[in-house]
Amino acid sequence: MKKTIKFNSVTKRLPKHLHQFIVKQPYKEYTAQNQAVWRYVMRMNIDYLSKVAHKSYIKGIEKTGISKDYIPKMEGMNRILKDIGWAAVSVDGFIPPNAFMEFQAYNVLVIASDIRTLEHIEYTPAPDIIHEAAGHAPIIANPEYAEYLRRFGEIGCKAISSAKDFEMYEAIRLLSILKENPNSSVDEIRNVQLEVENLQHNMGELSEMAQIRNLHWWTVEYGLIGTLEQPKIYGAGLLSSIGESKWCLTDKVKKMPYTINAATQNFDITKQQPQLFVTPNFAHLSFVLEEFANKMAIRKGGLRGVQKLINSKNLGTIELSTGIQISGIFSNVITDENDKPVYIQTVGKTALATRNKELVGHGIEYHSEGFGSPIGKLKGINLAIEDMSPKDLEVYGIYEGKKTTLLFEGDIKVEGEVITGKRDLQGKIVLISFKNCTVTNNNTILFQPEWGIYDMAVGKDIISAFAGAASVKSFKKLGKISKNKTHKIKYSKEEIQLHKLYNNVAKLRESNNVEIIKLTSILTKLKESYPNDWLLPLEMYELVYSTNSPFEAELLGYLGILKQLKKYHFLIENGLKLLTK
Repeated sequence: MKKTIKFNSVTKRLPKHLHQFIVKQPYKEYTAQNQAVWRYVMRMNIDYLSKVAHKSYIKGIEKTGISKDYIPKMEGMNRILKDIGWAAVSVDGFIPPNAFMEFQAYNVLVIASDIRTLEHIEYTPAPDIIHEAAGHAPIIANPEYAEYLRRFGEIGCKAISSAKDFEMYEAIRLLSILKENPNSSVDEIRNVQLEVENLQHNMGELSEMAQIRNLHWWTVEYGLIGTLEQPKIYGAGLLSSIGESKWCLTDKVKKMPYTINAATQNFDITKQQPQLFVTPNFAHLSFVLEEFANKMAIRKGGLRGVQKLINSKNLGTIELSTGIQISGIFSNVITDENDKPVYIQTVGKTALATRNKELVGHGIEYHSEGFGSPIGKLKGINLAIEDMSPKDLEVYGIYEGKKTTLLFEGDIKVEGEVITGKRDLQGKIVLISFKNCTVTNNNTILFQPEWGIYDMAVGKDIISAFAGAASVKSFKKLGKISKNKTHKIKYSKEEIQLHKLYNNVAKLRESNNVEIIKLTSILTKLKESYPNDWLLPLEMYELVYSTNSPFEAELLGYLGILKQLKKYHFLIENGLKLLTK
């Protein structure tokens, strides 16, 4: 992250590990054609969406201060978003789902800094500033929806991924980058498309993250609200797409009631959606989210939760019944004959915490080579260690300076000299440290004296398991940065000259000065060198519309010729209709 990025009162709350995803908005790199694309899409959308979008959208456009004429600057957006408790940061295209949702949990929108090319003006396979700023930002002006978005981020960032999820993320990210880049070859796109399809068919059981990502897609990105017969649009993917915002309301797209079943409905980000889900109101979104959260390991814990973390091969946390939290990459869980977890192990850097605050002296520097601890009660003793009074602990030989042997259920044996214990604010013991300690499971050695101090977490049950660290300060860098960067488009000399023509027209519009001689010269150059550019002639026609001049008639005739090309017909036709309103 560049040091020149300024933080406000909202973005200052972001944990350090999210800073790695933030980039400075490359505002000077937007061409005059990019600005014209923004202007066309926004004018079309505001006109059409005023009739078919949820009522919060148009109000939100005004509240968030998004102009229809210029690509927004992050600084300007943030000055206004701050008033509704939100902020925005610029990022490089897709970021990993966990990170995306964690930003949301802090009331921060991530906005892809790129903008779609003219070729993809109706729909882009890659996230862009039109999608993020014009799609997501306005609708969060609705307080109920904004809280849903924040809560979704809070729950979603704790969802556990599978090892294949990041592979899929990388493949989809690369595919979207290639499809948006006009310099990509057909072979490049086809090869990555095949990779995505192969991964989609071999993902196995959907992870928590895959399922909650589906819920996000069918609500936040592609959600409809109201009745099945006459729904309104609120999803950002629809709000920012000229083509799909119309397509989605036709009978060709199946409309289904939004339920938790949407969690298992996958999607293809590079294609228009064949079905969409309709929520009756924003409150129902939160109801389904809570229903899904109740099935997640963060609320279920247990053996299944630990197994999900082991399979993910990513940083995760388990919380025991005492409230102690163990954060690391989980590698193993030992169970008893009833499949109850009796010992857990991590590899590499591990941190301990309570109430999401790291325990002093138990960060990743101290536990740099992994961690292991028994779970459960002592064998043959009904009273769990966590429930023992100081007198009970003394009776069972658990006190400072005492050489003791603790035999846990599942045949986990801890033999060593007690050094000290740590208690929480309520006085419950959460951690016991031993020296000269040996830990075994039958004949398997789990810890031996020469490894140093043995710190044993106390807890009879695993009550929670979730992705990421308990304390945001424990690990400096969480999440992986994609190796696939968005491609900076290389413009030819001819394209650069075309952008200059766009800039000349923009200056005429801004000055309210219609110079027919200049416009005639620009049109001549367009006809000679850029016969397939339709947007600039449309921008020029807007300047001379209703002047009843010969040049107006000439421009209209030229646009009529361009309209004969099927791919431009509706784009030009819709632009002309807008002038008559």
